[in-house]
Amino acid sequence: MRLTPRKHEVQALADILTDPGFASPEDMAKAVLKEAASILQMRDLWVLTHRWADGSKGLNYGPFGSVAETEAFAKKMAFGGTGRAIPLTSSGIALANHDGKKNWPGYCYDPQCGHPPFTHSSASASRGPCHVTTCSCQKFVKDPPKTKK
Repeated sequence: MRLTPRKHEVQALADILTDPGFASPEDMAKAVLKEAASILQMRDLWVLTHRWADGSKGLNYGPFGSVAETEAFAKKMAFGGTGRAIPLTSSGIALANHDGKKNWPGYCYDPQCGHPPFTHSSASASRGPCHVTTCSCQKFVKDPPKTKK
């Protein structure tokens, strides 16, 4: 699976790798794996479904990072029959839309929120209070807090 690393994803892993608070390399490795899995859950992925020329079910492959990667794999393997790239809706995005995703691009940067824009009021040009009943956020915060250099 080919993925283009995104700046915030690289930073999340770099933060773990530079954290001196881990008791052992094994503890750090566990944290890196958990964070990488969390990052991948926030990606939409694709699978290749396949049917043989006689119409019988073929083999399914994946995940792939894009439709182009899925199609390139099918072409390279030259399967007989037909294949289709099918999107896998991200379980991480579904959970983030429900529970919130703290410090994630595209989600509210209010420390108490983390919900997506569509959960916030759109009564004016900027998004207002969050409508998730358990959230007290009063305004969608689009950008992360500035860090002092």
